[in-house]
Amino acid sequence: MATLNRKMKITTHEGATASHIGAIAQLERSVMSCLLWEDEFYESGQTIAQRIGELVRQVPAADAVRVAVQAKEEMGLRHMPLLLARELMRTKEGRAQAKELFPRVIVRPDDITEFLAIYWKNNKDEPLAKQVKRWLGHSFRQFDEYRLAKYNGGQKAVKLRDAIRILRPKPSDAAQAELWRKLVKGELATPDTWEVELSKGGDKKASWTRLLNQKKLGGLAMLRNVRNMTQADVKPKLIREGLQNIKAGKLLPINFIASARHNAQFESELEAKFYECFAERTKLAGETIILIDVSGSMDAKLSQKSEMTRMDVACALAMIGREMFKNLRIFTFSNHCVEVPGRRGFALRDAVIKSQAHGGTMLGESLKELPKCDRLIVITDEQSHDTVPQMKGYLINVASAKNGVGYGQWIHIDGWSDKVLDYIARYEASQA
Repeated sequence: MATLNRKMKITTHEGATASHIGAIAQLERSVMSCLLWEDEFYESGQTIAQRIGELVRQVPAADAVRVAVQAKEEMGLRHMPLLLARELMRTKEGRAQAKELFPRVIVRPDDITEFLAIYWKNNKDEPLAKQVKRWLGHSFRQFDEYRLAKYNGGQKAVKLRDAIRILRPKPSDAAQAELWRKLVKGELATPDTWEVELSKGGDKKASWTRLLNQKKLGGLAMLRNVRNMTQADVKPKLIREGLQNIKAGKLLPINFIASARHNAQFESELEAKFYECFAERTKLAGETIILIDVSGSMDAKLSQKSEMTRMDVACALAMIGREMFKNLRIFTFSNHCVEVPGRRGFALRDAVIKSQAHGGTMLGESLKELPKCDRLIVITDEQSHDTVPQMKGYLINVASAKNGVGYGQWIHIDGWSDKVLDYIARYEASQA
């Protein structure tokens, strides 16, 4: 009889042999590039979310907390950390970590309501764990009237007034008790935000002009609304000044590519601000190669509502890499390995996208064609048609597919934030 005592072979969705990895590594690769419940090229959002829930119960709670905080603070993800928090609250060990977890992932008032919506997604009658009520209630104390009013609107299944009635937090003083009474009664002062201003239906040009003059727009709001300002006939000089006032904050590199896509006349300003926001990095010497996946799966949109793709993510990281690595050559792979001209900024983005047809995923063969270098970085969704050799290098995974090829000798990094490149600098400094 044939033996059953064999290690099962696992493969990528494209058929290449994938690596066996532990539950913590599986959780990291499923989380760090995932927009919650959004379908990816190879897997449905529901499948990914279900796998994450199962993995949370397999790993030590402290490690799941670490992953949630990293997803929030380094990768710039909002809903995924809330799902991790919800799954942790299903276990005794996880509930014991609530004190460490909730202050790190609940940073806006609507994080409370989004968490509650996720908590009751499959069972509206499930009672809240004691630790959940305590620490969500505690989170209410950090928000002033402006922030509560700013995030109190919208067509939401769970509203802030619902949350405060359910959680029954204890106010720190009489002023806070009055603030919460006004929240429940709908008496909060209307916040002066761009959403409120534009919802009035008045003169859009006048509205945008006032908001820009009074510096009422945050960085992300500014990037997302350049096209709306242009369509409202706002003076270009004023828009340029607004772009110049952007601060890095929690912006992601891809936010600039998204804005530039529909605002060609402001591309030079957006490019300059991109360099400024992501410039504070250790400059690394040596001969570096970045190999970018331009296969068809990388053209998949990040979400149903987004025009941005994982290709855009890879291009944004390459644009930062051009400024970070002193001697850099960039190649792409699909059916072939192709070198990209030594451009920078948005010109580099264009060169990467146009470098070759976006077809297959011949990563293994492409790696064999690369010249020798001191530092190899592969940016990919980590699927491959062919066998990928074990090599010393960094593999940055920008998708959430279950299995991947970049383990073993590879230094594996999950995520699409600019922080993944900071990890390379930190790692090499620790090895010096």
